[in-house]
Amino acid sequence: MAEEETEKLETLIVDDEPLAVERMQVICSKIAELQVVGTASDGAQALRLVDALKPDLILLDMTMPEVDGMSVAKSLAKKAERPAVVFVTAHDNYAVEAFDLDAVDYVLKPVKPERLERAVARAIARRGEGERTDSSWLEELWIPHRSELIRIATSEVGRIDAERDYVRLHVGEGEAARTYLLLQTIAGLEKRLDPAKFIRIHRSTILRRDRITGLRHDGLGVWSVELADGEALRIGRTYLPKVKAMAGR
Repeated sequence: MAEEETEKLETLIVDDEPLAVERMQVICSKIAELQVVGTASDGAQALRLVDALKPDLILLDMTMPEVDGMSVAKSLAKKAERPAVVFVTAHDNYAVEAFDLDAVDYVLKPVKPERLERAVARAIARRGEGERTDSSWLEELWIPHRSELIRIATSEVGRIDAERDYVRLHVGEGEAARTYLLLQTIAGLEKRLDPAKFIRIHRSTILRRDRITGLRHDGLGVWSVELADGEALRIGRTYLPKVKAMAGR
């Protein structure tokens, strides 16, 4: 008895560079779970084809003239039924905005077949989860690391420090601790983090609330937070009332 054929994801490729479209078609042809049903060379054409073809997945270039990939994704986000979106781009600095729009993945060019396969696997897993609950808060961050982006759940981030136009994410504790740089201002990231889980204690520091074990008065109106690892961090005067309110003071 022949094995039942796996249902394929009907896929639309969107890129304004013909060679990039051709390369993506070749890669997709070798992924058993995909069936390319169309290609588009700009964002406006992509939206028309989404309405006409009802694809399951859209492989979407970020930078295109006139209607870019971000604008396409914003338009799709308003639809009750919309395809899963995987951004495919040469630029790594749009990752936070992309995942605000519930993108499945963010793949950097030049695209490696095994990397696209992982993105497809995520799209299939997402499809199996059924309807997702929309959240206004970031649940994951995608960080440039070597030649790709790695996923970090915000629940893994214990501390965020400002470093000019970047933030440094502190992930894990003890010997497993590591840090990553993300091109994003601390003020911009603060707006996207759940205030029930994160609190800004200083113009340069955001902490996950469950990392804080206590407050300490250092005299002359100066306060610090005490962390689970014994470290103490000074609280900025602007942020002191909110931190005290968290502690019921």
